[in-house]
Amino acid sequence: MRKIVLIMVISSALFGFCCGSGLAGESGHYVNGVEGIKAATLPPPGFYYRMYNVFYNADTLTDKDGNELNADFDVSVYALVNRFIWISDIKILGGNYFMDVVIPLINTDIETGPGVSDSEFGLGDINIEPFGIAWHGPRYDAAAGLSFYVPTGEYDQNKTLPVSPGKDFWTVMFTLGGTYYFDAEKTWAASILGRYEIHSDKDETDVQPGDDFHFEWGISKTLAKFGDVGLTGYCHWQITDDSGSGATDTDVHDKVYAIGPEISAFCPYIKMIFSLRSLWEFDAEHRSEGNVITLTLTKMF
Repeated sequence: MRKIVLIMVISSALFGFCCGSGLAGESGHYVNGVEGIKAATLPPPGFYYRMYNVFYNADTLTDKDGNELNADFDVSVYALVNRFIWISDIKILGGNYFMDVVIPLINTDIETGPGVSDSEFGLGDINIEPFGIAWHGPRYDAAAGLSFYVPTGEYDQNKTLPVSPGKDFWTVMFTLGGTYYFDAEKTWAASILGRYEIHSDKDETDVQPGDDFHFEWGISKTLAKFGDVGLTGYCHWQITDDSGSGATDTDVHDKVYAIGPEISAFCPYIKMIFSLRSLWEFDAEHRSEGNVITLTLTKMF
């Protein structure tokens, strides 16, 4: 029984990098905390390549009431995420039309006790954002978008532990956010970026994960012309119940919060932006609770 309960909780954990087993709540596709202090600010027109190096580690599992389970548990995830962004000169509603595609490579390693472990590396589910608008004003930036997660990653429902890089369902994601600058020089800023996910049924099991709502926030200060420091975080709630004949504990919803520092720098000679952040999760329910470190490199062409 202890092993069954443990696997059920793990199914809804793992920070959205890997898929659930279908025994309990299912996590969404979006990975929280990867955008940082100015999450809602997009660059000017051009072509950009962004590489996210995301490291997640947790040794705590929580039940539906947020209590820590007595489990010999450890999960480590590394995701190398490649994002290709085109921001155009085309104006829609006063903003610049943009589109992008996100291609993740994911390695997941889980241990739940002596002799109970598994790991897997592979292509995850690709995200395609065919429609987005970015606005820029004297004291604000804003963005809105519509994207789709395609189940391109391998998924194996027979795995004892949920290490498969794919999730076996489609997701539609709506994005809306803004950044406000408190001074005319734009040295102080506050940003918030919200995302809402709606999921399809899983192909191999009759389970439809409930909708997920995320928002990332950041407060930042430009110390020099080429660098920012700040505090950032995220919030994630499962909004609706899981459904389908294969779903159990359908009224149990995941939630988690996180907070931590970030530093970023711009190197004009090679046209690259570097950012590093470390976020600690807290107040988690029905999932893992750990730390995520993200190193992001953005190259302008």
